[in-house]
Amino acid sequence: MITLPKEGTAWPELRERLREAGRRDIDWRGGRLPMFIHYAGDDVLEVAKQAYLMYFSENGLGLRVFDSLRRFETEVVSMGLGLMHGTADARGTMTTGGTESIFLAVKAARDAFRKKRPDCAEPVLVLPRSAHPAFDKAAHFMSLRTVRVPLRADYTADPEAMAAAITPDTMMMVGSVPAYPHGVIDPIAELGAKALAHDVWLHVDACVGGYLAPFVAQLGEPLPAWDFAVPGVRSISADLHKYGYAAKGASTVFFRDAESFAGTGWHFDNWPRGAYFTNTLVGTRAGGAIAAAWAVMNYLGEEGYRRVAQRVIHTRQVLQEGVAELGLKTFGDPRLSILAFGSPQRDIAALGKGLSERGWVVGYVTEPPGIHHMLNLTHEPVAERYLSDVADVLRELPVRGGGGAVDARY
Repeated sequence: MITLPKEGTAWPELRERLREAGRRDIDWRGGRLPMFIHYAGDDVLEVAKQAYLMYFSENGLGLRVFDSLRRFETEVVSMGLGLMHGTADARGTMTTGGTESIFLAVKAARDAFRKKRPDCAEPVLVLPRSAHPAFDKAAHFMSLRTVRVPLRADYTADPEAMAAAITPDTMMMVGSVPAYPHGVIDPIAELGAKALAHDVWLHVDACVGGYLAPFVAQLGEPLPAWDFAVPGVRSISADLHKYGYAAKGASTVFFRDAESFAGTGWHFDNWPRGAYFTNTLVGTRAGGAIAAAWAVMNYLGEEGYRRVAQRVIHTRQVLQEGVAELGLKTFGDPRLSILAFGSPQRDIAALGKGLSERGWVVGYVTEPPGIHHMLNLTHEPVAERYLSDVADVLRELPVRGGGGAVDARY
């Protein structure tokens, strides 16, 4: 058991111990990690670091005394709403991450549903099969129930099937931009029409794509409508620490109107200290994360985000075309940064093992079996090397015959 040292240790020694511990971590800068990191260049990273350090001790719970953080958060939320077609009545808040953003959206939807159906003991969320597990986590903590609906052949949410799953107990529907497993964008406009027809809250999980899709669209990619431009959308989650390139823990959750946003709040005053109120799940929030998000957004601006987005999308296209030449099929039609691919004629576990032996960390998708990537600028210089290693591993693997059950969507 490790116990607290009797005496302190000098910083130079601690710094060296920290460096030594990090030598056992994966070299994410080398582009061999397909998840967890979102990198837009050393200059952006340095802006985030320095801004974070400037507000390292400030607390996002105390916006009434840290007016700087209040201003930064207000401006970050305003910029995000502007990207996602929020109107003057739209509202939002910064959170510590996508899970908290989703949790707050689910809470707001639950509270609104309770006003309509106070008799419902277990409200229901209708989710596509590909929706993030954070919705199930939120449901678990709030005593709700989830119903996951099969996907269409292109791996996107099936609006007809989701509408068929709606009952009087349904409080929320969900679509993703993009869905994490396959990187495809759900048909939000169709889901919005169903949500309006059934008077059900529609949440768009854009934790991955919220700060990428607007700039990909500006580059001319024909993306479907997905944000508050779709009438049925009531709330959107979008992570700043993904393709907003801010320091981790920073996300945003947005609401179409003030009434919907009010459901995020929690108030308590039955104790000796007086009133306590937050619009977030957590109390204390890192001031550095708020400041870093503001700084990075202002540093990059629309032009900078477009420039980075173009490079990320080009890297995805290079990998997509490369694996196709090797006989591997992309799952669905990804338009953003996530790519998943595989083949029923190939042993995906063996392919992953071979790539691991060559120094690559491998992400997997299970339905159907495939390899999964969430791309950033670290992957740009190593894309050809990766494809070369995929080709080498495939040459060592037998090609399966046509027998046996094969997912028809390959």
